[in-house]
Amino acid sequence: MDQKTPQSLTEDECHMLVDGHLSESGRMVLEQRLAQDPASQATVDQWRRQRDALRRLHLRVLDEPVPPTLLAAARRSTDSQQVINQWWRWGGMAAGVVLAFGLGWFSNTAWYGEGLPLSSGHTLVKALTPRDFARQASLAHAAYAPEVRHPVEVAAAEQDHLVQWLSKRVGKPLKIPKLGSEGYELVGGRMLPGESGARAQFMFQNAAGTRITLYLGAMNPTSAGAHTRETAFHFATDGPVPSFYWVDQGFGYALTGPVSRDVLMKLAEAVYRQL
Repeated sequence: MDQKTPQSLTEDECHMLVDGHLSESGRMVLEQRLAQDPASQATVDQWRRQRDALRRLHLRVLDEPVPPTLLAAARRSTDSQQVINQWWRWGGMAAGVVLAFGLGWFSNTAWYGEGLPLSSGHTLVKALTPRDFARQASLAHAAYAPEVRHPVEVAAAEQDHLVQWLSKRVGKPLKIPKLGSEGYELVGGRMLPGESGARAQFMFQNAAGTRITLYLGAMNPTSAGAHTRETAFHFATDGPVPSFYWVDQGFGYALTGPVSRDVLMKLAEAVYRQL
């Protein structure tokens, strides 16, 4: 009788292996199946490398003690804790991005901005500035641009679907800029979480394989204040990858990529003219 071929690991099982959310017996079972599943092994290895790279990026922050203000806020908000737990289930690379975003968001809530009411009746301090927005764009680029198999959720071949889907999620009709004259073609796009709703990320690539990303989403008018009407370009280098960012009519935009400031500025101007 032929021996039954082990079933390939699901994406959720790969995530559990990467995140370590398994009992010892459960891990051993999945590791045995993984040893006979080369495709899943390659995926798990890649996600582990991405996880480790993200941890190295934020090692200093992760090792810092949790501020008392944050601990107090966490105790007052059961709903927030449930959301964080759900985010961690995403696992792998996506969890690393959410962790990075979450650290930035909580850091801002601890030290800056206006009070925002929570469902419990308490107030949580929050202020997302355009520069914070640009740093989140940089972190998202660093997480997804190196991806080989899954750099985007929806590929350029489904551009109409991509625009319709992300327009609905971010609450604004979107238009993907054409950067072919600058040597960059659309790879595709994905949705990411943000403080004021969903964020969209569009990825472009040139013939040399260099990727740039356009990250956009609504800026919370309560937290951003006068910045929501700002349209001037600003250059940011405090993230892992440089960005040009701007805000127009309450929406933030950040173009990010590992290119020179002059090249990135030229690309940002091309994007701005088309949007």
